[in-house]
Amino acid sequence: MTEAALNQAASVVRDGGVIAFPTETFYGLGVTPWDSAAVQRLFALKGRSSASSPILVLIRHRKELESLITEISPSAELLMKACWPGPLTIVFRASSKVPPLLTAGTGTIGIRLSAAASLQWLLDAVGGPLTGTSANRSGALPAVTAQDVQASLGVDVDLILDGGRTPGGFASTVVDTTVMPVRLIREGALSRSAVLSVIGTLAA
Repeated sequence: MTEAALNQAASVVRDGGVIAFPTETFYGLGVTPWDSAAVQRLFALKGRSSASSPILVLIRHRKELESLITEISPSAELLMKACWPGPLTIVFRASSKVPPLLTAGTGTIGIRLSAAASLQWLLDAVGGPLTGTSANRSGALPAVTAQDVQASLGVDVDLILDGGRTPGGFASTVVDTTVMPVRLIREGALSRSAVLSVIGTLAA
């Protein structure tokens, strides 16, 4: 992706728009997490209820956690050191600054530090976090190409960044570190055994 394309995407996000972009697994949908109207539009675009479905957030570096969460548990610390950057979404307690819409009223927020270089370039251009929900209608197959996004979502997305075919496979693994023992919400690209090797125990 060119610098011009990244800057254009950043401009769309700053204006409250929705963009699609490649990650290390599938294509994702990004809006600024601080704009409740943009987040609401994201839910509507996916055909997903905002009452029970939180939206994960992508960050550039650990420092960005400060504005998004209230605490880092020992288990979260271990997982960040061992598995970030990578396909692991860690659930934290959300800061009061985070719009309740983003957390679906759960008070928690899923965050990932991605290993995809192109995504890091995009976040640099945006200058902050982006949502990272999959670029498809709820219940549909995730998109592995820009063409898949176009076929699924069409003009509902303001800009699609074409980074070629993504690896696909499994989505990110999701681990809730706000409970003890830690709970594996979704096993994905990072296996259960890999998570266990880091923290030693998981909820049954």
